[in-house]
Amino acid sequence: MDTTDARTEAVSTQEFWDARYRAEEQVFSGAPNAALVRETADLVPGTALELGCGEGGDAVWLAQRGWTVTATDVSSVALRRAADRAEAAGVGDRIDWQRHDLAESFPEGTFDLVSSHFLYPPRPEGREPILRRAAGSVAPGGVLLIVSHAGMPPWESAPDPEFSFPTPEELLAALDLPAGRWEVLVSETYQRPVTDPEGRPATRPDSTLKLRRRTQD
Repeated sequence: MDTTDARTEAVSTQEFWDARYRAEEQVFSGAPNAALVRETADLVPGTALELGCGEGGDAVWLAQRGWTVTATDVSSVALRRAADRAEAAGVGDRIDWQRHDLAESFPEGTFDLVSSHFLYPPRPEGREPILRRAAGSVAPGGVLLIVSHAGMPPWESAPDPEFSFPTPEELLAALDLPAGRWEVLVSETYQRPVTDPEGRPATRPDSTLKLRRRTQD
């Protein structure tokens, strides 16, 4: 989910995102996020929760590697596309697609991996409560993976002055996790290769925060 596109007062979050997905046959590439591939390569497959799954690229990739996935999004249109993609890939039985506006409802249970890539609710102040709830859904020994934008893309000429990009360290502090119960595995900011609106190669600053919940709280 992008940083600014969901900001609207005239329609609900679901209506906004349903309309966006209906406007194009395919919004995203279908490839998994590079940070997900990089940061989960060494994990033993188990149960995974993906927040803001969109058209299902990450969820399908995880399922193909043996994970049992619960994937959520606010858009019913996106979820239908994602489910079709999973069936075509032969992993439809490994993914439970759930519609949630995460500011209002959240999947039940605990998971070995909880993954959030570029999840930004309509109101910026609503992101940290969602991510705190995500942390609470990580099973002992499990991993919380949060990938965020660390700045506006270089082609953005009029960035929103009210929108901020916390560093991984600031995000970790905002999660307010119990002392001694989590291990920081990755906390970094980096430049991700992207393509600008004119189709030219560029980079955008992103960040990764990867935490493991200790087995004994």
